[in-house]
Amino acid sequence: MDHHDIRWVKSSYSGGSGTECVETAHLSTRTTVRDSKRPDGARISFGAAPWADFLHALKGDAL
Repeated sequence: MDHHDIRWVKSSYSGGSGTECVETAHLSTRTTVRDSKRPDGARISFGAAPWADFLHALKGDAL
């Protein structure tokens, strides 16, 4: 998959001021995160289990 074909989704919690914009892309078994203000900048990628743990922690769910 060409990196230009990736479908990025902006977080619904990103502020409207343009200062805190996080986007994610779900790629088969991994989730990739980037700063939308720097789309060609650094990205961090997580496997399915660590990403699920992260989301549970954000929601305050017990693992």
